[in-house]
Amino acid sequence: MKIALGLGCDRGTSQATLHQAVALALARCGAGWQDVAAAASITLKGDEAGLLALADAQGWRLHFYAPQELARVPVPHPSETVRRHTGTPSVSEAAALLAARATASALLVEKLKHQGTDGRNATVSIARMSHD
Repeated sequence: MKIALGLGCDRGTSQATLHQAVALALARCGAGWQDVAAAASITLKGDEAGLLALADAQGWRLHFYAPQELARVPVPHPSETVRRHTGTPSVSEAAALLAARATASALLVEKLKHQGTDGRNATVSIARMSHD
C-alpha cells in the first residue's frame, strides 16, 4: 500500500515532534515508513526547519500547496481557526488528499493531532494513493 502524508504544525515545531506525530498516524492505520510515497504541506511551511529536516531524514520530497489549492479540497474536519491563520480550513487533510490525488474517502487517518515535549503541535493525515 502506498500512502501520502499531509503535515501541519506550529511554527518552530521540532523534527522530533513531527516524527512522533507521523509514527502515531502510521501506527493508527497499520502502515509503515516505507509505505510513504508522498508528503505534503502548505506553502507557508516551506521554510519550516523541523518539517524540512524530517523530510530530508526520510528521503521524502515535500510538496507544498498554496492555501487556495488546499481550500478547494472537501475534507471531513475543516477548521475556522486554521482558516484564520493560513487562509484554508484544512492543511493536513487537504494536503494528504492532493498528494494522493484522491477524494476524502481515501483518508486512512483524519487529522491526528499531537503535542510534543517541545510544546508545539503537529497534525498528520494519511490518504491512500489513488495509484499504487
